[in-house]
Amino acid sequence: MKSLKKQRRIQIIALTTVALVVATALIGYAMRDGINFFRSPSQVIAEPPEASEVFRIGGLVEEGSIIRGQGETLSFVVTDGGASVPVTYTGVLPDLFSENQGMVGTGRYINGTFEASEILAKHDETYMPKEVMDALKEQGVYQEPET
Repeated sequence: MKSLKKQRRIQIIALTTVALVVATALIGYAMRDGINFFRSPSQVIAEPPEASEVFRIGGLVEEGSIIRGQGETLSFVVTDGGASVPVTYTGVLPDLFSENQGMVGTGRYINGTFEASEILAKHDETYMPKEVMDALKEQGVYQEPET
């Protein structure tokens, strides 16, 4: 009888392990399109991602680089001090989007241009996304905001 209990216990543990592996695989499969990795312009230039990969890019909008096209189309250049990446965007920009300000965009890198589907801008005078701040610090161009 002891061996029957032991065998049943091993079956339950094995079934639980298989169920956990399957659940983890299903969660990972469902989230594959929802995970966007952050890259700085230097990282994008050094190792260009595939055109099908959706990721986030962040940095400062270069001064004098904003060019408004027809309708809601806009192009500008984002930099981290070490490299610059041209960006195109069609849509309504956040109110606080401007030159020399931090931004984070979500989209794809196609033929040397980042085609953004979403643009986020800082929300007050001192805010900068952590990823953008870290990238600027790595390049040595980050300056602490004046208080």
